[in-house]
Order: sequence, then structure tokens, then C-alpha cells
Amino acid sequence: MSGAVEYAVVVPTIGRPCLDACLRALAACSGPPPVEVVVVDDRPEPDGALRLPPDGVPGTRVLATGGRGPAAARNAGWRAVGAPWVVFLDDDVQVLPDWADRLAADLAKAGDSTGGVQGRLTVPLPEDRRPTDWERGTAGLERAAWATADMAYRATVLKETGGFDERFPRAFREDADLALRAMDAGWSLRRGERVTRHPVRPADRWVSVRAQRGNADDALMGRLHGAHWWARAQAPRGRLPGHLAVTALACAAVLGVAAGRPRAAAAAGALWACATAEFAWKRIAPGPRTRDEVTTMIATSAVIPPLAVWHRVAGGVRHRAPAPWGGAS
Repeated sequence: MSGAVEYAVVVPTIGRPCLDACLRALAACSGPPPVEVVVVDDRPEPDGALRLPPDGVPGTRVLATGGRGPAAARNAGWRAVGAPWVVFLDDDVQVLPDWADRLAADLAKAGDSTGGVQGRLTVPLPEDRRPTDWERGTAGLERAAWATADMAYRATVLKETGGFDERFPRAFREDADLALRAMDAGWSLRRGERVTRHPVRPADRWVSVRAQRGNADDALMGRLHGAHWWARAQAPRGRLPGHLAVTALACAAVLGVAAGRPRAAAAAGALWACATAEFAWKRIAPGPRTRDEVTTMIATSAVIPPLAVWHRVAGGVRHRAPAPWGGAS
């Protein structure tokens, strides 16, 4: 496709094995190739050089950021390239064979006011059983807005906004924050037609518990963009109000015992048990209902509400005054 808009690709990574498949798929797709590919090695303590597939895109460069997080890694990547468009890919995605052709069409259709074009994610799920809670959560990326698993931004937008806010320490909400700031600056964002495959990566049974750390990032989003940022970012609200109520019941039960009020403690404890059971069943019902999945859902459903509340409160305290983050170049 002659006359295609030039673009660079930035892939942040912590050295996961899926990086190999990501870079191989990028090299194998048809259409205009990227003028630059930068892999940003964000391993905190690298054990030797990052290994790249020998049949990847020729000239792929590696930058090291030393474990500063995905926002900082993406910033280092886009600042190191000179193309007018920068496409961010996560290291656990695989572009489809026609991805580059479709990307070229997406960028060619972008009007002067279009600052970013999102790729369409597809998450393959098991065909022989119901998906697990973790698999269903990953499948939610198919509906996510402005996810940097495959997101193209004009370099001009990144320079004007300063790129990703490095106060977001994990791969959560940093993409929504940048999208809102880009739209606040007068740019429009749209969905393209290219498709990228996002396999479900392996995870242990406590992955949903660790994911509650994202509630702290929601606190920062509220400080930066106001109480209604959820609607603007097209993000689901989640169950935080319910988690707060369940946690309050657990605290009431404990306080009732400490105060020598067994009936009040028993009532609060019974309500807590019912609410926890409802939460667990909501996660169990659509799943495979295997012994391991049911056990995991019961255990994590008891732990998630207080952790969600804790991280939300801690994030609110930490981000009560959003100081300049120093992201501008």
C-alpha cells in the first residue's frame, strides 16, 4: 500500500515468555511495516539481555527502564521514536496477519482532529467448557475503551499531553487517563478496524485479589478527572459500594463481639455471610464450577471486599492533592 502513513511500534515488557509470540506475529503480518520497533525492557532486576526472536522485525531496538512501570516504559518508548504515529502494543497480544494493512487504512482515515485510533481486541476462550472468572475478566478487554493493548496515538498528542502519567504504577487506568486528557485537549479518539488477538495468560488463584490494587488508581482518576470520569472513560463502575457495605458488616460483627453484644454480632455476621455468598455465587454461576474454581471463588470473595476498600482509602489518602507528575517532555 503506497503512501501509507508511517508509524512506530512500542512494546513495553517485563520479559514474559509471551513477548516472543508478540514480536513474531508483528513481523509476520502483511502490509506496510513499522519504520521503528522499540521494545522497552522494564524488568526491575534484569538477568542478562532481553532475548528477542531472530525472525522479528529487523532493526528492533531495546530500551531499559529498570522497573519504573508500564506508563514510564511507554513514555521512554514514544520519546525514542520519530514517526508521526506511535502504536502501543502489550507484550501479551498477537496481531493478526492482515493487521498492518488494516492499521494503514485506520490511520489513512484519521482526520486532522483524530488523535488516536484503537484496535479491536479479541480474546479466545475455551470452546469445551465455560470460562473461569479470570478468563471472563480478560474477555472484558474486548469492550474496553482506549486500551493500550493496541492503541495508536499521534506523536503530536503525546507531546502535547506529556504522555502517560507515571503516578499510575501498573497497567491499569493509565490508558484511560491519557485518553481523557487527549480529549480534553480537543482531540477525538475512535475505534479502528484492525484486529489483535489477546490470549488469556496463565494466572494463579489469587490474581483477582492482587487486582484490587487498582482501586487506588481509581482514586487518582477521581482526583484528576472528577467523580464522573467513569462515564467519560466508558469504564464499568465495579462493586466498590457493595464491598464497602460488606466490609462494614464484618467490622460490625467484630465490634459486636468485642463489646459483648452477641446478638448484634451474630446478626451482622449472618448478613456478612449472606452478602459474601451472593458475591461468590455471582462469580461461580457463569463459570465451569469445577472444585478448584469454586474453592477459589469462595476464598477470594471473602478477601476481596476489605482489600478493595483498603486500597481505595489508601489511594484517596495518597492522591488527595494531585501534584504535578513531571510527565511532560
